Amino acid sequence: MFPEYDVIVVGAGHAGCEAAAAAANLGSKVLLVTMNMQTIAQMSCNPAMGGIAKGQIVREIDALGGYSGMVSDLSTIQFRMLNRSKGPAMWSPRTQNDRMLFAAKWREMLENTPNVDFYQDMVKSIIMKDNRACGVVTGLGHEIKSRSVVVTSGTFLNGIIHIGEKQFGGGRVAEKAATGITEQLVSLGFESDRLKTGTPPRVDGRSLDYSKMEEQKGDDEIIGFSYTNTPRIRADKQLSCHVTYTNDTVHEMLKTGFDRSPMFQGRIEGRGPRYCPSIEDKINRFADRDRHQLFIEPEGWNTVEIYVNGFSTSLPEEVQYEAIRMVPGFENVRFFRPGYAIEYDFFPPTQLKYSLETKQISHLFFAGQINGTTGYEEAACQGLMAGINAHQKARELEPFVLKRSEAYIGVLIDDLISKGTDEPYRMFTSRAEFRTLLRQDNADLRLTELSYRLGLASQERMDAVIAKREGVAEVKNILKEFNIEPDEVNGYFNDIASAPLTEKQRAAKIVLRPNVTLEDLSKAVPRLAEALAAIPAQTREQAEIQIKYERYIEKEQEIVDRMSQLENLVIPDSFDYDRVAALSNEALQKFKRIKPRTLGQASRISGVNPSDVQILMVYMGR
Repeated sequence: MFPEYDVIVVGAGHAGCEAAAAAANLGSKVLLVTMNMQTIAQMSCNPAMGGIAKGQIVREIDALGGYSGMVSDLSTIQFRMLNRSKGPAMWSPRTQNDRMLFAAKWREMLENTPNVDFYQDMVKSIIMKDNRACGVVTGLGHEIKSRSVVVTSGTFLNGIIHIGEKQFGGGRVAEKAATGITEQLVSLGFESDRLKTGTPPRVDGRSLDYSKMEEQKGDDEIIGFSYTNTPRIRADKQLSCHVTYTNDTVHEMLKTGFDRSPMFQGRIEGRGPRYCPSIEDKINRFADRDRHQLFIEPEGWNTVEIYVNGFSTSLPEEVQYEAIRMVPGFENVRFFRPGYAIEYDFFPPTQLKYSLETKQISHLFFAGQINGTTGYEEAACQGLMAGINAHQKARELEPFVLKRSEAYIGVLIDDLISKGTDEPYRMFTSRAEFRTLLRQDNADLRLTELSYRLGLASQERMDAVIAKREGVAEVKNILKEFNIEPDEVNGYFNDIASAPLTEKQRAAKIVLRPNVTLEDLSKAVPRLAEALAAIPAQTREQAEIQIKYERYIEKEQEIVDRMSQLENLVIPDSFDYDRVAALSNEALQKFKRIKPRTLGQASRISGVNPSDVQILMVYMGR
């Protein structure tokens, strides 16, 4: 019934979809197995993509040839570039999306990708031979062979849903949990644990009073995620979000349900996401705060369903309802469904290699929430990397690995396998020590050529990057040669309280002023606008950023170059740490368990001191 595949992907969430697309576009014959063909690429939580650091990840996925950026642009109902008031390293694109259109576009793109087959069934175990994954067994008893297997199980592995004192099995509300894989892998010596996440109530937008809320409109300029020519929404067609706040009355009502809270009564064992806590957790942890912000997010173009971002909860349904009615604008609210918490199995990611292949079983890859992460974007980028490397492994090719200095994706994977996680891992800009280099605006310049050489990014993408590089160089040359007279700009400088020019000056030097933008300077000096008119806006912006932040970029690159010395010192797989008598006990245990690939990775393991790394370096003859 089934042919033998190069790659089988288990699960069709954000990680599974990217994994299937990547492996197939590299030439592998792929089977995507999902428990429900109607929920491919489902946005299980909020209907949004991107945000702080997450937007950078989506742009990196796109630059590498993944689909998440294009799907997001095709289903956008609102776009915002966050942190515009800060430096470019902090700018982060974010979209509100039509939930149903997002999933429909993902499925459409997968169905139009050659080499991807689909099958609806539950995978209950992995076929193993000689310590190697070589297929799956489904709930219907089918044995399907493959050269590599990627498991992207999301919250479905032994998932349990909690609403107040009620609990029942499920991977999402109204969808059954997946069983079998955890038990099999634990029997083979894998370590597993439990995590939890939650989601807020969904409500009827027709029952809300938006006049009592603050309107939050989208940006006037729609930049989007994808570096391709994917169609984008018109700025004047965007849907608004709204902001409102809880209050002391809401908090007191919520507290009446704390004695029936699964979180406070110990029925939930797994730890939840620290940076996206439930409303009851926020009230408990931040007792001094008299209100918490709620974002009222539309679910799409053709639905009245609303996502109440910030009100994630697993309290009893009647308590959720009574409390939310006390929020301004929610006095007459009608529920579509209550919020709930979900507990699920994950496998601590220190059991993985940089390629996301498991150390214990070859040709077996994990991606997404099975590795302890939270968020669509974190899952999608792992899926992309696991799909690439499952293809590479199936073809006996070298793994594709990104460094911390090359991408947020590299930071995420290095954090996971070097430090592990005991709570759902979420990406932040603060996690990246080289964030001046890893900006959202230059993801294509950083990564497309790597992906092109691999065979994933298309010739069209590579040509666009070459054109952008040439355009940036042209803009920089124009600005370095273009002289501006004082009388051309002193009126503009007076308006922005900047010191006037006393003599003519190169445009490149003027752009260095902190409150001067190239766009405004071009408006003040029509000659300059004319000289730059033929160059795309984003190329001009890229050149401006490179000029303004040149010294910071160079300084960060120097640090990267120095640290790369440790990254290039490879520790052999056969290295015997027990022979290094001077190592601390904690470092010895961590090195033996994690088996760092390089001295650089060894230096980032929690609990390892610089002296341990120096001892290791000396012992290795360095």
